[in-house]
Amino acid sequence: MKTTLLRILIRFLGSLPLPTLRLLGASAGWLLYRLPNRERENARVNLALCFPGMEAGAREDLLRRSLKETATTLLEMPAVWYGSTEKWLGRLEPGSVPDEIRQLLEQGKGLIVAMPHLGNFEISAHFFGSLGKATGLYRPPRKQGLESLMLEGRNRPGQNRMVATDRAGIRTLYQALSRGEIIVILPDQQPKSREGGAGVFAPFFGVPALTMTLVSRFARKSGAPVYFIGFVRQKGSWKYRVIGQEGAPAIGAADLEASAAALNAGVEALVRQYPEQYQWTYRRFREQPDGSNPYA
Repeated sequence: MKTTLLRILIRFLGSLPLPTLRLLGASAGWLLYRLPNRERENARVNLALCFPGMEAGAREDLLRRSLKETATTLLEMPAVWYGSTEKWLGRLEPGSVPDEIRQLLEQGKGLIVAMPHLGNFEISAHFFGSLGKATGLYRPPRKQGLESLMLEGRNRPGQNRMVATDRAGIRTLYQALSRGEIIVILPDQQPKSREGGAGVFAPFFGVPALTMTLVSRFARKSGAPVYFIGFVRQKGSWKYRVIGQEGAPAIGAADLEASAAALNAGVEALVRQYPEQYQWTYRRFREQPDGSNPYA
């Protein structure tokens, strides 16, 4: 019953026009800021850790704007999942990013795309399908029934494929790189543990963050370049700007801490361009080297 209701709600949101979704997102963000909730406090802690030199008033304003953007991204997701590729590509201002990606693919080693939780990252399902075959890695959601809905929207027949974070999924990504294709990973998700070298601590905005080593392993074993990308809303417009940059060679270094630091630096460079559109509600620093938890 819950899955059916969730499906109806998501389909309903997917049918709404973009201006309505933006209005709903702004309203939901206002409520998130005004009412006590864990997401607001998580974001407040993160911003205090990452921008310690920012004036308190400016940081609170950034918190307010970021909650509005995060809520807007969430409400836009169904529209992206079930909207036409032609329509969403028409909303993009891609700049030089497609040409940069094609040039990297011409090296014949595939391409590792590191896509942080910045702006509306779900648009990537349409964007990469226009450039070639892409395989994305995802962590199955906790909410039962949401996974099938999410995969319906992200999978594009003949273009995109989503694989879960398990051995079979990792093997599929290696195979995609060997064919010279694109693989997409969300680099700012904290690994479940440090066991087996799955994660190491590296600075993110100057704060120790348990960081995945998966991107480093892919880059080192395949020789594929890494490219950071984001899809950000443009103020006063219904357009989304595509921002991107090639990652540092150090991401593929054998030294896992050095490679993780280079990975986080690439994410940070994109986030600093549009800090209000980053998902600050995520508990990025919940595990610290000394065992402390800033969200406790």
